[in-house]
Amino acid sequence: MNPTEHRLSLTRREMLKSSGVGIGGLALASLLNRDASAAAHLNPMAAKKSHFAPRAKSIIYMHMVGAPSHLDLWDYKPELVKNNGKLCPDEFFKGKRLAFIREQPQLLGTKYKFEKYGKSGIEVSELLPHLATITDDLTLVKSLQTDQFNHAPAQLMLHTGFGRFGRPTLGSWVTYGLGSENENLPGYVVFITGNVAGAGNSLWGSGFLPSIYQGVEFRSSGEPVLFLANPDGISSVDRRRIIEGVNHLNKVQLATVGDPEIATRISQYEMAYRMQTSVPELMDTSKEPEHVHEMYGTQPGKASFANNCLLARRLVERGVRFVQLFDQGWDHHGNVFGSLPNKAKQVDQASVALVKDLKQRGLLEDTLVIFGGEFGRTPMMQGNDSNPATTKAGRDHHKECFTMWMAGGGLKPGFVYGKSDDLGYGVAEDPMHIHDLNATILHLLGMDHEKLTFKFQGRQYRVTDVAGHVAHKLLA
Repeated sequence: MNPTEHRLSLTRREMLKSSGVGIGGLALASLLNRDASAAAHLNPMAAKKSHFAPRAKSIIYMHMVGAPSHLDLWDYKPELVKNNGKLCPDEFFKGKRLAFIREQPQLLGTKYKFEKYGKSGIEVSELLPHLATITDDLTLVKSLQTDQFNHAPAQLMLHTGFGRFGRPTLGSWVTYGLGSENENLPGYVVFITGNVAGAGNSLWGSGFLPSIYQGVEFRSSGEPVLFLANPDGISSVDRRRIIEGVNHLNKVQLATVGDPEIATRISQYEMAYRMQTSVPELMDTSKEPEHVHEMYGTQPGKASFANNCLLARRLVERGVRFVQLFDQGWDHHGNVFGSLPNKAKQVDQASVALVKDLKQRGLLEDTLVIFGGEFGRTPMMQGNDSNPATTKAGRDHHKECFTMWMAGGGLKPGFVYGKSDDLGYGVAEDPMHIHDLNATILHLLGMDHEKLTFKFQGRQYRVTDVAGHVAHKLLA
C-alpha cells in the first residue's frame, strides 16, 4: 500500500491514537480554550495595546448639531463679500441637490470682520474672541467634504462613516480597539446640551459591535445616569450581594456559550456598582477652584455647554478614552446674522477654556480636541429677502466644503490644512473626506484604520468603510 492509500484508509480512532492526543486530550484542549476565551471576555474594556506608538490617548469631540456657518466663523472669503447679492454661478446651482434652496439664489457674504491672530496668522471671526487667543494651538481643516446633505444622514456619516443606521460610532470603534484606562467610569461618555440630534442615540451607539462599547449618556442635572442609584430599601451591601449572585450565573453561562453580550452584562453590572461612587464625585464640580469656573464660565450645579466642557476635562483626567459633547441649535436656515452671534458666544469661552485647561495641566499633548458640525453652510442665501445684509438671510446645508478646528493630540499647531475656493463653495486644495478625517483620528491614537475591523454578516467592517487616507500633512 502506498503512503497515500494508507492515509486514506486510516479510521478516525486510529488517527487519534497515532497522533498521541486522543479524545481526552482534545476535550481538555477544548475546555482550556473555552476557559481562556471566557477569561478574555470578562473585562472587554481593559486597556489594549495600539497598533503603533500613539500620539493621543483620549478624544474630546464637540459636535455643534445643525452645522455652524464656517463662512462666518473660520473661513473668510473677501471675494464672496465683494459679490454679495449677485446671483450665484450656474455651476453652484444647476444640477445640484440642495436641501431647501429651489430657485437660483444670491451669494451671501459674511457681515463679520475677520482678523489674523498669533504667530500662525490664522484668521478668526470677531464672533470668536476667545478662539482668537489660541490660534497658535489650533489645527484648522478647511477642506472637509461629506456625502450627505441632510442632518441625520450627515451626522451618521460623520460619526459612523455611513449615512444610514446600524454602524458603530467612532467612539465605539475607539473603545473596542483600545479599551479604557479607568475601571470606575465608562470608556465612552456623552453629554448633550439642548435637544438630541436628529440621528438620536445612534450617534453614540455600538451598532454591530458588542454593546459594552456604546457610549453612556451622562445628564448634567438630576441623576447623572438613569437607574444608577439603589432602589429604596436596598443598601450598598445588598446591591453587592445581588450583583455577585447574578454575575456568578452569568459567568457560568459565558463559559458555556462564549456570547460577548454576556460579558457585556457582567461588565456593566460591575461598572454600575463602581459608578455609584465614582460618578457623583466626578459630577461634583463645586470643589474646582473659583478661577477655573471663571475661565470656563460655569456655575457649579448648573447644566450648560460650559459645564460639560469642564466635565470633559475631568473625565480625560481620570483616563476616560472618548468624551462626546453635543450642542444643539446651529441650523440657521434663516436669520443667520441674528442667531449666530448668540450661539458662538455660548460655546466660544468654554471650548477655548477646555483647550487652555488641558494645556496647562499637561494633558493637551495626549488629548485630541475636535470641534465642528456634520457639514457646512452655503455661500448662497436661503430665502427671498432682497437685501442679503439684513438679519432675515439664512444659509442652507452644504456638503461640498466645510471647516473644523482641532487641537492637541499630536497635531501640527498653528496650522491650516486645505483650502476652499474664492467663494467658499468647493475645495481648492487638499480635500479631506470624512473617511480621511476618521482615518487620521485613529492614526493619532496609534490605530491603523484598515486593521481596526470587526467581522459582521460575512465580511470585515471598519469605520472608514473601504476608503480613507491619513492626512500626514497635519501631523506634528
